[in-house]
Order: sequence, then C-alpha cells, then structure tokens
Amino acid sequence: MIKATETEVTRVIIIGYMGSGKTTVGIELAKRVGFAFYDLDWYIESRMRKTVKQLFDERGEEGFRTIEHNMLHEVAEFENVVVSCGGGTPCFYDNMDYLNNQGKTVYLKAEPKVLLRHLKMGKSIRPLILDKSEQEMKEFIVEQLTNRTPFYEKAQYILDVSLLDNYEKIQTSVEQIHSLLFCKADKHDN
Repeated sequence: MIKATETEVTRVIIIGYMGSGKTTVGIELAKRVGFAFYDLDWYIESRMRKTVKQLFDERGEEGFRTIEHNMLHEVAEFENVVVSCGGGTPCFYDNMDYLNNQGKTVYLKAEPKVLLRHLKMGKSIRPLILDKSEQEMKEFIVEQLTNRTPFYEKAQYILDVSLLDNYEKIQTSVEQIHSLLFCKADKHDN
C-alpha cells in the first residue's frame, strides 16, 4: 500500500524534461488543490523582464543557471504552491536536494519519442533545441535524459506520463498526484 505524506503538504514541485507536461499538469493540480501555480521559467522572465532565450543569449547557460538557482530559492519559500521547474533545474548546484527538503517532488517521466513529439510543437521558445534538426533533437534528448535521469530520479514520486496526450489523461495524472500527496493513506495494512 502506498502511504501518502503524514504532514500537511504546502509545496509541490514538479520536475522532468522539457516537454513532459510539467506546466500543464502543474496548472491543473494547483486548481485541483486550491494552490497558487508558479512556472519557474515564467517567474524568472517576470522578475528579470527578459525571456529565458534572451537570458541564455546574454549570459550563456551558466549565467542562466545561476539566475535560475537564485529564483528557485525565492519560489520554493512560498507556501501553498505548485511549482513547475525548468527541465535542467534539478541538475545544477544542489537544487534537487534543496527541492526535496522544501516540498514534495514529482518527476514526470516520459519516453524520448514522446518528448520529441511535444518539443517539435514548441521548439521556437526552447533555447537548447532552437537550431536543431529533428534528428539532432532526438539525439540531444536521449543524451540529456541519460545525464539528467539520475537527478530526476531523486524525486520523492515518479509518474510515467508517456501517454499524456489529451485532457482526460492529464486529469488522470493530476488525480494520481493528488491521491499520492493529499489523500492520507490508511496507516494499517488490513
């Protein structure tokens, strides 16, 4: 039997590779539990008054990751929130350990072919894949997943979202997360 948290959940942090549905699921989960929703990239853009792409262009990935790390520490202090992190957020500094200490972390796991399909639709806003062909994107995704999965798998909960392709399935994933985090399981196995 899966036992949900024994303390009140005030922060849910959703991680996973770009295109895994973190923002979509995060928004729906926040609505479901009455929490505020923060997409870390949107928060950074709002605070810095520049797009993530502009920040990457001006400061490079290392400079962006420093900003991201600092903004993460701001957002992760908020209460009654669902936070959707950027795909690389857990993989830099001590971010993953910090996130696990700040709230309940959920890794939305998806197969590379699913991620590729999702990313092809929004390629223009993703600095890391902007100039890549479809084949280059596929190779890039596989390579990055190989490097990032050990960080992602430190999450307290892992949810396979490879079939997350319509509203009904999104709602099913939201309900799964809700059940895991907010519905206290019976402490006794009968």
